[in-house]
Parts: sequence; C-alpha cells; structure tokens
Amino acid sequence: MSSQNQQIMFVFPGQGSQYIGMGSDLIRDFPTAQRRYEQANDLLGYDLIKLCQEGPEEQLRLTRHTQPALLTHSLACLEIFRELTDDQVQPVLTAGHSLGEYCALVAAGVLDFATALRLVQQRGECMGTYGDGEMLAFPLHLDNVRPLAEKHFCAIAACNLSDQTVVGGRGPDLDRLAEDALTHFPRKKPTRLKTEGAFHTFYMITAALHFRATLDAAEMKAPAIRVLSNFTGTHHDPDPAAIKTRLFFQLFHPVNWIGNLETAFHDEIATIVEFGGGLGSGPNPEDKRPNLESMVKKALRGSDYSVHYHAAINSQTLRDTANALRP
Repeated sequence: MSSQNQQIMFVFPGQGSQYIGMGSDLIRDFPTAQRRYEQANDLLGYDLIKLCQEGPEEQLRLTRHTQPALLTHSLACLEIFRELTDDQVQPVLTAGHSLGEYCALVAAGVLDFATALRLVQQRGECMGTYGDGEMLAFPLHLDNVRPLAEKHFCAIAACNLSDQTVVGGRGPDLDRLAEDALTHFPRKKPTRLKTEGAFHTFYMITAALHFRATLDAAEMKAPAIRVLSNFTGTHHDPDPAAIKTRLFFQLFHPVNWIGNLETAFHDEIATIVEFGGGLGSGPNPEDKRPNLESMVKKALRGSDYSVHYHAAINSQTLRDTANALRP
C-alpha cells in the first residue's frame, strides 16, 4: 500500500512497553541507531545501551530509567524509518501515550532529541522521587469507576477506551477499591500495574511542581504538524508556552487516550504507524507486538471506520512497514 493520499498518524507508547533486549537489533543492524544510543549515553551520564540490553529488569523498570530508554528506542525507530523511506512517508498527526507524548512532539519538530531526553530524564526522576501510590486498570467505563474510586481516596489516571479506565491511589486504598468494585461488577476483574506511583493523579502534583523549572527552561518550537495532547484529548495549541502548560498538567491529570483516538478518527486518519517499545513474553525484539494497536482496534469496534495499522518497533517490522508505505 502506497502512502500517497493517505492520512497518516505516528504514535508512540508509554511505560510498560519496555523490555530487556530493547534496541539490540537496531544497534546491530543500523548505524543510525548506534549513534543515537551513544548520544543518549553521553547525555544521560550512564550506560543506557547496557541497561536496555542486559538489565537488570528491576533497574530498567525504574521510572527514571524507563522513560529515557523508551524515548531513545522510539525515536531511534523513527529515524530508521525515515532513513528507510527516504523521509517520503510524512504524517499529518502525531500522538503518544503519557511519556510517548514527548516522542510525538519530537516527531512534529517541537523538541529536538537532546532536549526531549533531558526533559524525560528529569520527569522520570521527579516522578520516581516525589510520586506516591500505585495503579489499577479496570475493564469498565469511566462513569462506573469514578464514584467508586473517589469513595476510596483514589483518582482516575487514564481513560484508554470507553471500557478501559486506569485508577491511581495508595496500595491499601486500591485494595479496598478492587474489593468494592467486584461486588458491583463481579465479572470485571481489575489488573494491578507495575508502576512506581499513581501517575497522572494528584499523587504526582509535587513531582510536577519540581519538574516545572526544567519544563519552563526547555527550548520548544511551534509544531510543523498537529500533535495530540493527553491532557485535552485534542490538538495541542501551536504556541510552545501553551504546550508546556499542557505537559505540566498531564503529569497529574488523566491521560485522555480515547479522546486522542476519537480526535484522530475525526481527522480521518487512515493509517497509523507505531514506533518503539513492545509487548509479549518472547525474549527477542522480533517476538514483540506493538503496545497501542489493541487499544486502537478496540476503539474501532462497532464503527464503520477503519484504519491500517503498522508496527515499526524492531528491525523486521521497520523494514516491512517501510516497504509497505514507501511511495
């Protein structure tokens, strides 16, 4: 399928899509990736390559490490894709889930790689140091979850789909919430998420306040193409000052991913390419599947709308997607 006359969106995943071995195939196969990872090592002041390839997993899972690792992997994938397609496959829209929003801003020309890496390094440090709580994902609509969550001092952290809502709170509060929810919805068992805190809730306000100075100082440009905001669910205002405020609020307000998807569908996006990360129990990069694809497909169920979805998350899928979309 040629990319000509296609409305294309580039998307980027957030935390939870990291894995040991991430980027090893890219570094092996593409000098572009090797250079990008070496730059990341220099900017971060530690060996990101070794951490991604060898772990230990508990270190990679720390927010301060996960965020730079995923940003570097996602943007290495993007650069390789551009190289393989001679930069002839151009999106009209970019979006990212939580951390992925920073990748989307790089793809749209708002941030350069070095600035984005410094931002997410500091963001991860603040979230890990000043954040609190845990997270729980419910297969329920927001209207069903919110009253129960608030009853137990918990808050909505993400609206991923109409029937997938993530809640944040302290461990004992989440335990009581889960027990209470099962009495109302016995067939809707929640899933505990492996995070360092209740991201995108009031438990991150202190982290956001510490992060603000770094955000204020970051150099940003007006986007060359439209970018979606997790905070609003719609397009970012092109004013860089406004983008900074939305990124600040994003830290302690729910990720409105279903809003982002609905905006993309309204924009008549026909093709989505996902860059970076990967899910699945297989040990190798080629064993992984894209993080956001299932949410997009579930969001389309029952509608007459359709989207072509492509992964660009490892060497093989990058080559396959480049071949499919190259004009």
